[in-house]
Amino acid sequence: MTEFLDGAVIPTGFDVPVDPLRQAAHYSGEPGCIAQARSFASLFLEQLRTEWCATIGPRADGAVLLVVSELITNADRHSKGPYILELEGTDATVAVTVYDSSGAVPERFPRDPERVGRHGLEIVHALTESVVVEHVPVGKRVRATIPLTEA
Repeated sequence: MTEFLDGAVIPTGFDVPVDPLRQAAHYSGEPGCIAQARSFASLFLEQLRTEWCATIGPRADGAVLLVVSELITNADRHSKGPYILELEGTDATVAVTVYDSSGAVPERFPRDPERVGRHGLEIVHALTESVVVEHVPVGKRVRATIPLTEA
């Protein structure tokens, strides 16, 4: 709710929704899914800015898109079936959750600048507050929480 006083807009503190913004998308693994997931996440962030009045800087914006890319790429490469991207956000954080049909827990390798590839989970951990991997009845769920405020 916004009140107007002598031409000035005064936020009353009730402008931000109480429930987090949540959206999900389903991907089949066909070519272009990773780009579609990034586009979906970009639209989600724009909606978060609009509906939650979230201040999302370029670093946080890029972090969310990179985490989506890495988790969707892992699901695409390692699962034998469709996968789901779920985004949940407030004015402070965005949680990126990917469900896939593989029961194998992703492996985080130690830092090695000589290694080619397999840096995805290392990147995700560097950009997030937390990463949780859980088994679900049809595979696994990987959830990464990204802070929107600059640390």
